Amino acid sequence: MLTYPGGGGPTVLRILLGAQLRRLRTAKGISREEAGYAIRASHAKISRLELGRVGFKERDVADLLTLYGVTDIEERAPFLALARQANAPGWWHKYSDVLPSWFGVYVGLEEAASVVRTYEVQFIPGLLQSPEYARAVIMLVHGSASPHEVERRVALRMARQERLTRPDAPTLWAVMDEAVLRRPIGGPRVLRGQIDHLLKVTELPNVKLQIMPFERGGHAAAGGPFSILRFPERDLPDVVYMEQLTSALYLDKLEETDHYMQVMDRLCVQAYSVADSKTFLRDLRGELAD
Repeated sequence: MLTYPGGGGPTVLRILLGAQLRRLRTAKGISREEAGYAIRASHAKISRLELGRVGFKERDVADLLTLYGVTDIEERAPFLALARQANAPGWWHKYSDVLPSWFGVYVGLEEAASVVRTYEVQFIPGLLQSPEYARAVIMLVHGSASPHEVERRVALRMARQERLTRPDAPTLWAVMDEAVLRRPIGGPRVLRGQIDHLLKVTELPNVKLQIMPFERGGHAAAGGPFSILRFPERDLPDVVYMEQLTSALYLDKLEETDHYMQVMDRLCVQAYSVADSKTFLRDLRGELAD
């Protein structure tokens, strides 16, 4: 039976539909090449469709269902309805002028996740940044951007944060290296405001923040920052996201995501506790007197 969430967002709906079509194809012993021929496309496009990386044409879904032996009208209807929903633009589509496609995928996954776990070594995680800190980071990365573009990027980041206070808010569990808080991006005033923001946002019941202090020496995540997203839908695997300068890496194979989850769990054991991290933030804020 085809099942899907009512409010998962188009990215997740595409992934779910792709997974269902892949199951139908493999159950019939049909190759990607044969499926591609049926919709006048390459096997590579079938692969992208099954991974939810591209949008679906309703006609293509209908032709694939016929090829896979799903001919009953009532049985086909949920697949076709899901294809229509999966093509609806997400709220972030209005920021497409400043949102590269490789990051748009992440925003869609983040919107649908029930748990977001992240480790950072250089910047405050985007979901925890104050507007002023976000602006300073964006100007650091996009130094030649116009003031309008900078404000559009800030607005997108703030829009992502709105979900933290909605009824369907995910659990955000972040671990930050102490170096993040010692680096005065934007200057001392911006850093003071950012620490005030962290102390406020970590009062939310769904937000956990742990600091990895210098005194703990080496630790499990020597490879750099990463995020893990978990979803309420059983059909969706965990996704590990690692951002690069002009692209991103997405991992969803169980042996890969399990390794990163183990690393994240060890980081949480090695870092200050949530309570001690708040004490650290308050003490640091006291050091940075106005």
